[in-house]
Amino acid sequence: MEQIHPQLRDFIIDYCRKYKVQRVNLDDLSPNTSIDLDLDIFDIEIDLFIDEFAEHFKIDASRFTWYKYGYPTGSNKVNMLKMLFGYKRPWVKQLAERWYTPKLRVHTLQSALKTGKLV
Repeated sequence: MEQIHPQLRDFIIDYCRKYKVQRVNLDDLSPNTSIDLDLDIFDIEIDLFIDEFAEHFKIDASRFTWYKYGYPTGSNKVNMLKMLFGYKRPWVKQLAERWYTPKLRVHTLQSALKTGKLV
């Protein structure tokens, strides 16, 4: 399994601490981690996250568009599910992915680090 670039991992951890992102298990970060579903970053916060990512790593994000991924808006049903049962149980994660399709994953950011462009 592919590992996350250490600087990207540190950036995500620092971002989550800086903006007090709740219910994030930073030990389970993997390339398949969803920014919007697993880390609970969506709506306006996802734009801030993308801007800070591009600025921090000097990535060209001028061609980045949400048309490719679909704008992450979150889901009230998923939020209720997380609130009632937590997000550590595998069945909760599977049900959440059925109700809400993750839009942006860590491997997208990792490929942007390699190419220098976020598309």
